[in-house]
Amino acid sequence: MLASSEEAPVSTLTDRPAPVENPIWNGWDVLLIAALTFLSMIVSQFGVTTVAHRFWFPNDSWRETFQKPIVLIISQCVLYVPVALSMIALIEGKYQTSFWQAVYWNWPRSIWKMITIGAAMLLVLTVMENLLPAPKDTPFEHLLDRPRDAYLIGFIAVTLGPLLEELFFRGLLYPVLARRWGMVWGVLLSALPFALLHLQQYGYAWVAFLVVLMVGIVCGSVRALTKSVGASFLVHVAYNGTEMLIALVATRGFTHMPKALAMLFLQ
Repeated sequence: MLASSEEAPVSTLTDRPAPVENPIWNGWDVLLIAALTFLSMIVSQFGVTTVAHRFWFPNDSWRETFQKPIVLIISQCVLYVPVALSMIALIEGKYQTSFWQAVYWNWPRSIWKMITIGAAMLLVLTVMENLLPAPKDTPFEHLLDRPRDAYLIGFIAVTLGPLLEELFFRGLLYPVLARRWGMVWGVLLSALPFALLHLQQYGYAWVAFLVVLMVGIVCGSVRALTKSVGASFLVHVAYNGTEMLIALVATRGFTHMPKALAMLFLQ
């Protein structure tokens, strides 16, 4: 008598492991946000410069007004509003789900551990930076010429700046890249545009690019391992906050800003 048998499930070559990330949005959505950000940047800079030229600096040319540090800082703050709204509208409007849950905005178990990572990262990268040839003059240094402007930059560096950057690069961009190419490439490829975004501020110096790239890699690694944008945000804030505190003390309240300390603000 022939023994009866049942066909057992057989794994095929087409079986693939589940992706490390599986966001509900796609790469086209991320490109749309990037395009809207670029458009909003142009509109905000033009609008703020026009208002400032009309009411604050009527004796200066429009171009001179555009180049004033306070105008550039306010333009950046205004830019954050449409960028944040577009990200939230995309997730909650198109996909009918909570934006904050979708991007894994949650706090890690150990907040102080994330803060320590950010502060330690600053110290390590500062040592590395001092061993490499730094640029003698960068556009960012001129944003710190006045104490008022330096305080505003410091405020942005520990609030709106890291919040919006982490939401986009580690919240929206990283999951799409990691789903397609895996965690390691997701971290590296999301850190690259993050570094390029800051390149113009530092005169396109390769040392500055390398430092900011390492910041992006560390923040991306924290996001990947903890599955928490809140965790990478804390690391980012701790990094920027530590450099701000050092500069604040060393410059006696931003009243004396040597060029060596200006490079601390690699955010």
